[in-house]
Amino acid sequence: MVTSTGGPRVLLRQLRETMAEQLASQARLDKIVGLIADNMHADVCSFYVLRDDGALELFASKGLAAESVHMTTLRLGEGLVGQIAADAEPLNLDDATSHPSFAYRPETGEERYNAFLGVPVLRAGQTLGVLVVQNVERRHYGEDEIEAMLTTATILAEMVATSDFDNLIKPGSDIDLRRPRMFTGVSFTDGIALGKVVLHDPRVVVTNFIADDTDAEKLRLETALEKMRMSIDVMLDHGDMAGPTDHREILETYRMFANDRGWVHRLTEAIENGLSAEAAVERVQNDTRARMLRQTDPYIRDRLHDLDDLANRLLRVLTGDGHALSRKVLPDNAILVARNMGPAELLEYDRTKLRGIVLEEGGSTAHVAIVARSLGMVAVGQAQSIVSMCETGDDIILDGTAGIVHLRPTPDIEQAYIDKVKVSAKRRAHYAALKDKPSITRDGVAIALLHNSGLVADLPMLDDTGAVGVGLFRTELQFMIASKLPKLSEQAELYAEAMAIAGDRPVVFRLLDIGGDKVLPYQRSMTEENPAMGFRSIRLGLERPGLLRTQIRALLLAANGRPLKILVPMVTETFEFVRTRLVVDKEVDRLRRAGAPLPSRLELGVMVEVPSLLFELDQLLPLADFVSIGSNDLVQFLTASDRANPRVAKVYDPIGMPRLRAIRLVVDAARRYNIPITMCGELAGKPLEALALMAVGMTRLSMGPASIGPIKELILNLDLEPIRQSVNAALSDGADGISIRQLLQEWIDKQKLPV
Repeated sequence: MVTSTGGPRVLLRQLRETMAEQLASQARLDKIVGLIADNMHADVCSFYVLRDDGALELFASKGLAAESVHMTTLRLGEGLVGQIAADAEPLNLDDATSHPSFAYRPETGEERYNAFLGVPVLRAGQTLGVLVVQNVERRHYGEDEIEAMLTTATILAEMVATSDFDNLIKPGSDIDLRRPRMFTGVSFTDGIALGKVVLHDPRVVVTNFIADDTDAEKLRLETALEKMRMSIDVMLDHGDMAGPTDHREILETYRMFANDRGWVHRLTEAIENGLSAEAAVERVQNDTRARMLRQTDPYIRDRLHDLDDLANRLLRVLTGDGHALSRKVLPDNAILVARNMGPAELLEYDRTKLRGIVLEEGGSTAHVAIVARSLGMVAVGQAQSIVSMCETGDDIILDGTAGIVHLRPTPDIEQAYIDKVKVSAKRRAHYAALKDKPSITRDGVAIALLHNSGLVADLPMLDDTGAVGVGLFRTELQFMIASKLPKLSEQAELYAEAMAIAGDRPVVFRLLDIGGDKVLPYQRSMTEENPAMGFRSIRLGLERPGLLRTQIRALLLAANGRPLKILVPMVTETFEFVRTRLVVDKEVDRLRRAGAPLPSRLELGVMVEVPSLLFELDQLLPLADFVSIGSNDLVQFLTASDRANPRVAKVYDPIGMPRLRAIRLVVDAARRYNIPITMCGELAGKPLEALALMAVGMTRLSMGPASIGPIKELILNLDLEPIRQSVNAALSDGADGISIRQLLQEWIDKQKLPV
């Protein structure tokens, strides 16, 4: 038994002393396996490391033939060691040679050893290697010995992860922890970005692994657990959490896990075996993560996220680390990696250094993806498990066009993408050469191309792309960036600067669209079960008239005698637009009485994004000066599919028959009432989707600046009329089996369009 030489706590103290000694890496590793063998009265102790080629290499051994070190290898899943690495589970045998997985390696001389105990060496649930002890005599190792091995493996995992270990690796090889990985996700924005990983919620780095005082560490754990439980209870008792919501369900799950006796017992047991409180959390979560990652049940895998978050929460309490990263300090070419995040969190970062964002979750029409497009950064979502696979500082490449992420890319992949960036630069130069050409189809249909924007920093790109104006200026981004509610003067200054940069080109200012996942950090908001269909946008503005009046007043002052276009979002019924117009009229009258210059022309437009407006068009459009379609929300509500939920967001084609008929309905109504109509959703920036919009009569398209060039090139090569006739016939006939997307692809091939 391990107690014969003092138990695991003595072994850990000896390991700490060894780690502090001035030894070469191999000498340190040799001494460590010797200490383990002596402490456990084992005839053999061996340490295998998983390489990037899937082989487990013997890195150190006491008891096996010395010449077998760095020579003996087993494939992942091969032999007892390979099985442990693949399953991430300990294996305890009293007669190893009779086991069907036993693999004989003559150079090791291990055939005479019968008893075998092997445990995986894990980090963030990933197998880094295998630690083994063996004895000549047949015996079954006890639970305390297994626990001692697992505890020791936690220390070895951190040693393997350090740069000091690198000189033990053969040239041209590497350990599996640092091998290149590729993730196939979903494209949020086009483009390529090369840079360094910055974890949005970085893993707490445990530096103190070994307990000096076991009782003191158990008290630290108990105190931290109580503090964490209290913080969860406080959040659950908060008024914002009243009623059943997704957020409340998550916190209820946290509370359940935080009070789970089995989890607490495993943490306490790890401390009793000599680990510090934070190392115990790391050790237990490593084991849990390794087991859950190998489950096929999606429910169990989803719970892994909850346990990861809870373990990180507890580690932060134990280490006093509120957040390991100052968001103000970023490396050049930073690429943000997160499980998920809101647009306000993204805007907290230094955008001059941020080149891209990768999310494990999210949909391409989620607000954070829209903000990423507005900021001109490459974004990829649904890159599963990437957070646990990377570390801050890792090299990373985002291929936004293909939705692919390369983590720690090989030199040849990196060079290939450098070459792609050069080609992309040539494409941008090609598009820049088109900027002054009128956007007219080959058969004479003029298509107005405009920008979607939200930051003054975006607006100089109007000159670069040749866009005729800004079809959608998202005013809420100013509010999301600010640490407190912007004053009237601050709002007016921003809007005036935007108009000044745009010059004679029109800018359509959308009134505040906050709520949903666009929460202002300084404004208390009630948590809602379905925020996308809750208290947001103009609903919020009409209920909080001070906020609405202040913004309208700022816009009128900013115009200072220039033309002004104001867009009202999320209108559900005509009376909401009428009420908003009354607020605008009152502010205009107030400005007139004050003797301030009025806008030379004031236009108030309505945004069609709620399906109920499809049945109000004849009442609404005579009151509006222009109309815009918000395709993101319109498609979301028409299909009853949450656009941030990847399981349903990708099911419904936004230009499928029902959605395209709805868009055509609005286009036809705008034509009847002779008012301009613009598509300012994400559809307009995608070539095939833009072609569908033009086919149903849309001649004003607003999109991200990067999309202007490709869409203009499409227009310049397009004969639109035959495509219009074909698409409208399909929509009117309603024939079964006709796919609009397939129909358009046939026309693209026929006209050889650059899509």
